[in-house]
Formats: sequence, C-alpha cells, structure tokens
Amino acid sequence: MGSELKIVLASTSPRRIGLLSQIGMRFSLATPVGDEASVNPDPKTRVVENALAKARSVQCEEEGLVVGADTVVYIDDTVLGKPASEDEARTMLKTLSGRVHTVFTGLALVDSGGREEVGCEETRVHMMELSDEDIRRYVETCEPMGKAGAYAIRGLGAVFVEEVDGCFHNVVGLPLSLLWKMMRGMGYDPFSLLE
Repeated sequence: MGSELKIVLASTSPRRIGLLSQIGMRFSLATPVGDEASVNPDPKTRVVENALAKARSVQCEEEGLVVGADTVVYIDDTVLGKPASEDEARTMLKTLSGRVHTVFTGLALVDSGGREEVGCEETRVHMMELSDEDIRRYVETCEPMGKAGAYAIRGLGAVFVEEVDGCFHNVVGLPLSLLWKMMRGMGYDPFSLLE
C-alpha cells in the first residue's frame, strides 16, 4: 500500500479540493451521488452518515481510497446546512450573530477492499455581533450561498469570526489532522501520497 494507492475525493467543494492541494496530496475527484440525504437530528450522526454515503457512492479504483466529507453548523439544537435562498442565509446569519456555534464535519474513508473508517470533528466558533446592514451587504456578495451556516471562514466571512476553538480546517470543511489519523489507522502511509 504505498505510492500505488489512489486517493479519490468524493466532493466538488472547492474548499476541500484546496485543502488537499495545500498539503500536496495526490488525488482525483469524483462527484458523489445522492449526497447529504441524512436527516438525523443528531449532528454528529448526520454528518457521518452523509460522509459515508458520499464515499460509498463513488466507484473505487484498484488500490483506491475514497474520502467522503460532510459539514454542518449546529446551534440551538438545529442543524444549519447550506442556505436555499438569500432569505434563509440572512436568517442563519442573524441566528449566529454574537453567539457561539459548533461546526461538525463527518469523514468517511472507503478502500477498494471494502474496509470503511468513519470519524467526526467538532469545532466551536465565536461569531461577532452582526448588524442588519452587515448581514444585508454580506449576503449581497453571494458568498454565503453554498456554505454551511451561510458563511465562508476562508473568504469575507472570516471578518465575522472572533475566535475558533478546535480545528480551523474543520470549519473550512475538511479536518486535515483527523483525515491523516484515519488514514494511518487503516494502515496507509499518508506521506507516501504526497506529490
């Protein structure tokens, strides 16, 4: 299991692609089928179920390892996924304003031998108080669309984040340290997969 191993990222997320590229990992992309179908009210269970469904939906090559991930924002016993409209984005941002929320990312690894490994990372994020004008103008940038919780911590949304307790990369959408540990736990050498 060394340099012949192929990593397949079951995602079209530019943020996840960027994080794997940032660490120099060799990988290919595959679009998952029927992703984010879990409606489990427990955020940890939901993201793990979704990540595993994404990874399983992708055909694994010989000596391949598929990586699936799913991220949600959780506050007031409510899961905030990606806003379906600008109104929903504004509502999400009002909810997060001046408060602490939790970001959960589920990770799933499925190899060509059918072995599966799942994990979940949890990070607390402190958001500054946002005025109605802040929210209106931020939503007008369109950045909140397609982002869990309606903000991008690696974009303009970074200015609203006062503190991060835990893995920063988890908030971006792919907890790199957890991924590294899980790959090692399955017997793979992540260093051998670097370019």
